[in-house]
Amino acid sequence: MINVAVLGACGRMGSLIVENVTNSADMQLVAAFDISNFGKDAGEFARVGNLGVQISDVKNLGAVLKESKADVFIDFTIAGATVVNAPIAARAGVNLIIGTTGLTPEQRAVIDEAIQEGKVSAVISPNYSIGVNVFFKIIREAAKYLADYDIEIIEAHHNQKKDAPSGTALRAADVISEALGGKEYVYGREGIAPRGKEIGIHGVRAGDITGDHTVLFAGNSERIEIKHMAHSRQIFAKGAVRAAEWVCRQKPGIYSMDDVLGL
Repeated sequence: MINVAVLGACGRMGSLIVENVTNSADMQLVAAFDISNFGKDAGEFARVGNLGVQISDVKNLGAVLKESKADVFIDFTIAGATVVNAPIAARAGVNLIIGTTGLTPEQRAVIDEAIQEGKVSAVISPNYSIGVNVFFKIIREAAKYLADYDIEIIEAHHNQKKDAPSGTALRAADVISEALGGKEYVYGREGIAPRGKEIGIHGVRAGDITGDHTVLFAGNSERIEIKHMAHSRQIFAKGAVRAAEWVCRQKPGIYSMDDVLGL
């Protein structure tokens, strides 16, 4: 059995991850952390019944991870929390699944260094949906044939999302830029005219939109739109649990969902 610890276990994503871990034949939840609800059973928030795993204070992260003998630590919280907690888990010898977006290059460097020091395996991805990662592969191939077209990325999320543009939109821009040998990005279009050869990224925050991403390739007299729409956060939770099972079999290092899915 793979022993799993979940950070933010009382939140929307955390509780879904707990649910999916519980439903896995190869995994068991051994630790759950949050900033409140200490002592309550993690199964209460995931609506899977009593699991016998109490919510622990994240301040006790290192000690609880060691005591619970966690194999993998799953973190879908916020950048400011991840940059503190992921290094603690890595240095405790626990493998990582990080789905937090909005990490700055400096924060990412801190996490990467801790992974190397701890000699653990980690999957770091802005999006754990299998469909989105196939979407990345499709737009990479399309970009190779449409290099002269104007390229715009439009992303839409719920009105509580903290970072913009989304990590998935930035990853889509990276994928296209890599395919084309390097392109600059611009977020929004205010005061920028005429259009150059940069990749445009545009964000929408409204209602309860789970996550929509569209890449627009526009040429003279035609355009191609490639779109992914998430209907439920379950796709992210299922992907994260799949990645957690995979990462525990890998040599120390930092991996992506491309590696997990063989893309």
